[in-house]
Amino acid sequence: MMKLSTIAMLCVLALTMPHVYAGAIDPAAIISAHNKLRAEVGVTTKLTYSPTLATTAQVWADHLKTSNHCQMRHSQSEAQYGENLYWGSALSWSDGRNELQKVSSEQVVNHWGSEKADYDYTNNQCARGKMCGHYTQMVWSTTTSVGCGMAVCKDTQEQVWVCRYLPAGNWVGKKPY
Repeated sequence: MMKLSTIAMLCVLALTMPHVYAGAIDPAAIISAHNKLRAEVGVTTKLTYSPTLATTAQVWADHLKTSNHCQMRHSQSEAQYGENLYWGSALSWSDGRNELQKVSSEQVVNHWGSEKADYDYTNNQCARGKMCGHYTQMVWSTTTSVGCGMAVCKDTQEQVWVCRYLPAGNWVGKKPY
């Protein structure tokens, strides 16, 4: 009987604390989603997950949380690292409540990967008015590692994700693969 009560309490706790499980970084999912996109275009170098890059990405995500209210802004280290940013809004309810949106690591990577549709490899450019630099950084053939961080602004329940890449990609005039 005691075990059932403990399990029930953990379920209630999980339901009342969505920040515990919503938006958590899943390194395996990040690597899998990136490498799938890379394989689709013939990039054979598989990315590895870098705890060092993840630490620097987390520091920047935390900075965006505390100094920029979870609004996206690239760091000044873009020349050193490649960097992709993702912002997730809160779920807003008619009664005025805001709730953390459940965003998975795979969803974040696939969001950036959706830019593939707007990338013209032959001409090495994005469709007019579209963005594709997140995608090209992900499939940049000389990039070997990635690390990610995320932060939640508790007052708004918005979230900001940061992934950093080494070596950086997106060099002007060069194709990603």
